[in-house]
Amino acid sequence: MILTTLEGVPGKEIIEHFGLVQGSTIRAKHIGKDIMAGFKNIIGGELKGYTELLQEARQEAVERMVRQAAQLGANAVVNVRFATSSVAQGAAELFAYGTAVRVK
Repeated sequence: MILTTLEGVPGKEIIEHFGLVQGSTIRAKHIGKDIMAGFKNIIGGELKGYTELLQEARQEAVERMVRQAAQLGANAVVNVRFATSSVAQGAAELFAYGTAVRVK
């Protein structure tokens, strides 16, 4: 599956358009990571626990989006975007979306 943030795939022609595909996941913060993040806020530095959590969430959302595109018969997703939103205290949704297409 080709994924791109562009409107098309360079060097390829879009021959079929399937429409919007999406994938999302909702993740809650871990109390242990919150404690470590509190310490990092005092001394500064990367919040590695949150970085890992976000990477895992992004990967899962993309995999769900790709699975939906494949079920439609697409071989590419163009205009891929990400969005986040808070759904509850300590929990956030990561949402991946794009346009499923077939290219040749």
